[in-house]
Amino acid sequence: MNTALSSVSTPKDFLSVLDLGHVDLMVREGFYSNRTDFIRTAIRGQLGTHGDALKQTVARRSLVLGLQRYTRQDLERLRAAGEQLHIQVLGLATIDDDVPAQLAAQTIASIVVLGALRASPKVKAALADRIR
Repeated sequence: MNTALSSVSTPKDFLSVLDLGHVDLMVREGFYSNRTDFIRTAIRGQLGTHGDALKQTVARRSLVLGLQRYTRQDLERLRAAGEQLHIQVLGLATIDDDVPAQLAAQTIASIVVLGALRASPKVKAALADRIR
């Protein structure tokens, strides 16, 4: 079966042959459209099971939940005020493409993104030692 799971490199203990067989059987019996659908559903189920703990962790860590965009104007205001930014996002953090790497380096003290960070390659390189 040529599916997303079979093309992903995984440790041997990720799924046993028996587990994979069970997944294939559930797909064949129509419970799921494919292995990817099964994995997506399983992940969402686990996230739902631990939803309260995740919400408490997000609140405790003061994470921005969802999308956070940083513009050139935002960073220029920070620089003018002599302040630095500590970015903490659960979701997607974006630094606009017109932000110069030097401005980002002057105004962003640290970045923790649980999800994805979208920024120009030059900005990412300038902040590499601050991205965790």
